[in-house]
Amino acid sequence: MKTTELFSEIKELNLAYLMLAQHMLKEDREAAMFKLGVSDDVAEMLGNITPGQLLRMASSSMLLCRFRFDDRLVLNLLSNHKLDAGTATMHATILAADRPVESIA
Repeated sequence: MKTTELFSEIKELNLAYLMLAQHMLKEDREAAMFKLGVSDDVAEMLGNITPGQLLRMASSSMLLCRFRFDDRLVLNLLSNHKLDAGTATMHATILAADRPVESIA
């Protein structure tokens, strides 16, 4: 994949992620904050940015979303097909709930 194609894919992903985040925050703010792993300040900012600001943010060559798991346990719970999917997801959610949220520094 060429660098320009990669940047284009990142921009598309950023736009989809930001639009989904805004939609989630409008539907159920508290649940969205938990699912996105963001603080109240970040949720407020994401909920209030204009479409133009959203497009400028999405146009970054930096990936704006990130994995919420940074250890093998959560990754294994989410990807292990040997466990009941509901139970594994519930365990991963409990572990994720203990992680700090992203905030504006």
